Amino acid sequence: MKSDTVYKKAFNTILPLLRQQTPGSLMPSENTLRVQLGVSRTTVRKVLAELETRGYLRSTEDGRVVTALPPQGTGYPESEVLSTAELVERQFMEWIVREDVQPDALINELELARQFGVGTNGIREFLNGFRRFGLIEKRPNSGWSFKGFTPEFAGELFEIRELFEMRSAIAFTDLGPQDPLWAGLDDLDVEHRALLDDIDTRFNDFSDLDNRFHRLVNSVQPNRFVTDFYEIIAFVFHYHYQWNKTCERTRNERALLEHLNYIDALKSRNRRRIVSACRKHLATARLTLLQTNFGAGEPATAA
Repeated sequence: MKSDTVYKKAFNTILPLLRQQTPGSLMPSENTLRVQLGVSRTTVRKVLAELETRGYLRSTEDGRVVTALPPQGTGYPESEVLSTAELVERQFMEWIVREDVQPDALINELELARQFGVGTNGIREFLNGFRRFGLIEKRPNSGWSFKGFTPEFAGELFEIRELFEMRSAIAFTDLGPQDPLWAGLDDLDVEHRALLDDIDTRFNDFSDLDNRFHRLVNSVQPNRFVTDFYEIIAFVFHYHYQWNKTCERTRNERALLEHLNYIDALKSRNRRRIVSACRKHLATARLTLLQTNFGAGEPATAA
């Protein structure tokens, strides 16, 4: 990953932590921030210097003092913080939905490289990694094909998702009050309420918000296998169900309400409330997926 991308990602990551402070308070030390952001001290200093330039911090003998809180939208756009691999993944998912790609459809590496504005090596690396989930396959001398997925595949995937997410949700009860995840959760709370207020015109924005919310929940206990597994979760639950646009606005509005209930439960640190909210939301999400793709069960309500 380019150093500029590392810096921009660190800058975006520190913003929720900064919003958790109050004007006049001292920011944590460079070493503390280095650990929290997972970057070098040089990168931390570059981030802090930019925050000073923008008027959010001021250097004093005692340390850096918060002078103002950055508003929403202060960070760098996603296109500037994602690595090439992450950008290819995002564009591939959006291409699947936009082009309404059907099972057994051929995938042309050269055409995707042209559409995505990347080299064919980047496309090939992504497809080679993605095929381990069983949704695409390499055909001898004929490129790739999209296999689609079945109700059985979706059911097996959901069993694993429920195990991972319930474990992570419960872990919120053990987070310290200054953990940056609380600030991230607060930011998502604000974004959910803003989207709910504009649901009539912005209901299509829910997919990205849904993705970021569940990734934050699962990040509470970092696990490389869970992170890797979430690639397929993102594909199936945040893109594939969009193929069926029936009642999409209603589904997304109800999902936002479930998310807000889930967020309130996480903030309460009450294990019983967390388990109940998590279990209810994932059960509804399972029903939505099966209903929108396979016509199974009762009418879908949320995602």
